[in-house]
Amino acid sequence: MNRRHFVALSATSLTLIPTLGFGELVNRAPAKPAWLLEWIAINDQQLPNYAPLKVTDTANRYVGGYVNDAEMPNPHTTSGFLMKASMLFATPESKYYHSKELLPDIEAAARSMLKFQHSDGTIDLLDTNFHSTPDTAFVLENIVPAYKFLKESNVKGSEAAYQLLQTFLKNAGEGLIVGGIHTPNHRWVVSAALTKLNELFPDSRYTKRIDQWLAEHIDLDADGQFNEKSTNGYSPIVDRSLIIIARGLKKPELLEPVRRNLMMTLYYVHPNGEVVTEASNRQDKGSIGNMAKYYYCYRYMALRDKNGEMAALCRLVEKTTPKEQLAGYLDYFLEDPTLWNELPASKPLPTNYVKSFPYSGLVRIRRDVWDATILSNNASWLTFHKGNAVLQGMRVAASFFGKGQFQSEKIEQQGNTWVLRKSLEGPYYQPMPAEKIASDGDWDKMPRSNRPQSEVQHLTTTVTISEAKNGLRVDIDLSGTEGVPVALELIFRDGGTLAGVTKHPKKDKAYLLSGDSGTYTVGTDTIRFGPGKVEHKGVQLRGALPAMDTPSVYLTGYTPFKHSLFVG
Repeated sequence: MNRRHFVALSATSLTLIPTLGFGELVNRAPAKPAWLLEWIAINDQQLPNYAPLKVTDTANRYVGGYVNDAEMPNPHTTSGFLMKASMLFATPESKYYHSKELLPDIEAAARSMLKFQHSDGTIDLLDTNFHSTPDTAFVLENIVPAYKFLKESNVKGSEAAYQLLQTFLKNAGEGLIVGGIHTPNHRWVVSAALTKLNELFPDSRYTKRIDQWLAEHIDLDADGQFNEKSTNGYSPIVDRSLIIIARGLKKPELLEPVRRNLMMTLYYVHPNGEVVTEASNRQDKGSIGNMAKYYYCYRYMALRDKNGEMAALCRLVEKTTPKEQLAGYLDYFLEDPTLWNELPASKPLPTNYVKSFPYSGLVRIRRDVWDATILSNNASWLTFHKGNAVLQGMRVAASFFGKGQFQSEKIEQQGNTWVLRKSLEGPYYQPMPAEKIASDGDWDKMPRSNRPQSEVQHLTTTVTISEAKNGLRVDIDLSGTEGVPVALELIFRDGGTLAGVTKHPKKDKAYLLSGDSGTYTVGTDTIRFGPGKVEHKGVQLRGALPAMDTPSVYLTGYTPFKHSLFVG
């Protein structure tokens, strides 16, 4: 996946710039602010990183292109070089401005892009997708701005490069107007790409295809979340895509789902500026991510709506995100100088709340410097953050017929508590009724579903979570069949120091808590937890998920297992 999104206008050659209000004009672009100049300098420093990736073998079909980490020439790395190089080539403050040395590399890369492109206009994502319409749209995130920066630079000798890119773009358009997609966000990524193509080369076929996708309606639930719930991946991509379509096709109504998603996401921010990812349906589930991907969207909407909360979120991102990440979005900010304007005054962000998101299957609790997430349909059903000290998951499992890893289908609120439940059965099976016995004795022809059951065992797990002073109380109750081994697992993020626990004698990164309390400390941030319980050392029970490669603390016992644990 390529996170780049499209550029509308280069700020380097314009005196009339569209504002945030669809079609109104201001007289002249403002001076570039200091932070934008810093971003330009960062991109100048990064461009040489592409040099070792360049294909220089003249016998290679993709000579002039760029390779990935596996040393495979590919359109994604090549288009990334093209966008960054063309942007800096056209930016007066860059040391690569109108560089005669850079132009041949740009032209060679543009030529290689046509080698990557199939006759149907599509390209491949070598990891998984071939003749891929969506990945063609993602690549256009880079090729559209590269083309526009080059053409608007109006430098003699750049004609060949931007004409090659124009050929690539028009070929891609033929693929985008007929090609299919895999996932919900692909509809909006393809539509955003077609919007940018239509701005360059107006074609009713582009807008007709966009209208086909938009007819399916935006996949936003009542919580304000998109279908994939991908907060560290696709949600910001969808937001940016909808902004592009709204602006390019004069459809301001498409900003409403963006607005709703951004306001919801304010409640998904940890105190250290990271974003909650555990409810995602995609590959970013449980990943560590900050809010940098959302910065353009929050800034655009903060300025357009004069929204103080969104402005405050932008300022939080500026404080908690590496500048190198934000500088990766430089092209957005060069294309729209209205984004250089000062943000509106900040309004307080939500930092003290209990908020349920039933469609996403989670509950968020935040009390200023700490926060927690309760999750349904997730084996890691609780997380707890105290600054940079992170309990990234709490799990409980029993060795109950190989299926005792607990997770709850729903979260029930009972007064000031949140309850998660699951009941299991473990039957044994009797001889097959005579009339159902397979004459050839084939076991597969005599399924267990046709056999009478006996000695049915039961296990009910109930987890109750409530607030306590400076933290949470977690009550765990496993009952039913007696004597079943149980392991409660506290999974911490790497990088901190555990105290009050003992090292497991046989398992790496595994610790046991038998005393009254333990702590996990990162810098000045500490999470406290306890009391402990150790009745056995079976921390990897049959049927439980494998241990994660991070420090994990275990409490162990047998059913009936009842234990109250404080985390704070």
